[in-house]
Amino acid sequence: MDADAKTVELRERIGRFPKAPGIYLMKDRQGVVLYIGKAKDLRSRVSSYFQPSADLLATRGPEIARMVAMVDDVDFLDCETEVDALLQEARLIKDIQPQFNAQLKDGKTFPYIEITTGDDFPGVYVTRTPRPKGSKLYGPFISPVQVRDAVNALQKVFRYRTCELEIHEGDESRRYFRPCLLHAIKRCTAPCAALVCKVDYRKDIDRLKRFMASKRSVVRRQMAKEMEQAATELRFEDAAVVRDRIKAIESLSLSGDVHENVQPEAFFIDPAKGLEKLAELLELETPPRSIEGVDIANLQGAESVGSLVCFIDGRPFKSGYKRFRIQTVEGQDDYAMIREVLQRRYRYAAVGEELYPDVILIDGGLGQLHAGLEAFAEMDLRPPMVISLAKREEEIYIQAKSAPVRLPRNHEALRLLQQVRDEAHRFAQHYHHILRRKRTFDEDVSKNRRSPKDRARRPMHGPSDKPPNDTQPDAPSP
Repeated sequence: MDADAKTVELRERIGRFPKAPGIYLMKDRQGVVLYIGKAKDLRSRVSSYFQPSADLLATRGPEIARMVAMVDDVDFLDCETEVDALLQEARLIKDIQPQFNAQLKDGKTFPYIEITTGDDFPGVYVTRTPRPKGSKLYGPFISPVQVRDAVNALQKVFRYRTCELEIHEGDESRRYFRPCLLHAIKRCTAPCAALVCKVDYRKDIDRLKRFMASKRSVVRRQMAKEMEQAATELRFEDAAVVRDRIKAIESLSLSGDVHENVQPEAFFIDPAKGLEKLAELLELETPPRSIEGVDIANLQGAESVGSLVCFIDGRPFKSGYKRFRIQTVEGQDDYAMIREVLQRRYRYAAVGEELYPDVILIDGGLGQLHAGLEAFAEMDLRPPMVISLAKREEEIYIQAKSAPVRLPRNHEALRLLQQVRDEAHRFAQHYHHILRRKRTFDEDVSKNRRSPKDRARRPMHGPSDKPPNDTQPDAPSP
């Protein structure tokens, strides 16, 4: 197919995209993702790349013009809101590392609001590096400036501390401490100077937590009345201040969910120490350098997928991530799916075309570990160190030991394995949700629950049945 005919076909396909927020993925002839972008209106945004009158070289630069010339297919993932699209775009770019995306590839994260509930007098902070435990998180928020403004505005209402002081209820020296200016302007109740007891301070924090979990309509109405009153009394500067506070509080809705929009880069542990402790646990001569984590995701056997994440020296190595759409297993058989994923991933290592990792971590318990070992036995291979990590009890099953190992929750080796396990789980779930949402979209089309303009859209993956960012894991790495 010549270039003009291909462009016409792309225009026709894009013309059937939904007019809704979402993410689009530009792919080349091999199915490799070249570029990921977000859009308020998918159809309008993506079609702008392929308009006959579009001068991409002048309007978007030589790199985008070169990228569009390489595009052979365009895929999309519709989202409920623009905020969801932004967070999903950032996550996919970090995972896939497309060639033509210049931003969001680094480890920088969106900020959270953190309430240090483990302290006697909890503080409230805006942070990109949350505590590993002892805190309540909200976010991530898409605008660091707006979320800081919101924390400042809410401080006038709930009067919490934002300082970094260590304040303990039993510290008698607090009585001689001079509070900062925030107490004088009624922004803080000054637990540092023992001017509020722990019980009363906690009541304010509990009110703040209820506010963060609510729709915040009551506070907005109260502030709106305060703004109107100030304007009626011709106190226009005061009214403007309240208006800005209302905008700041409304910006709190521009956030994701702590559990759904996971940012693994935000939760740091010392990788060197974790690897040293892991070597002691597994009785290895030297700390392992490479760890690969495997997980399975499905819903009653539907849209079954496997994920493999790679950690080098205790840090995520995104270029080593792989996704697998389960091909040989029908129904809900996680053990068989684990065997398929491991065999597809490691069969080339058997002939020396790829390297084994030092440790393979499977998400699950003893059954999952046995399934992994069976996969290597069927390939007649001696595997590297294979272990599994069970949720809830956080028991570690090791191939060379008869009983599971339980470590303290703050043990560096356990936390490193949890990070690998959770990243594999997140990666698998994200791909699983993409397939589920696309299936739902196609079912809506078939049942006429979508607009007529959307009904002729072809299936997401086309004849090749390739998922977004199909890394073709069955082929050996170069």
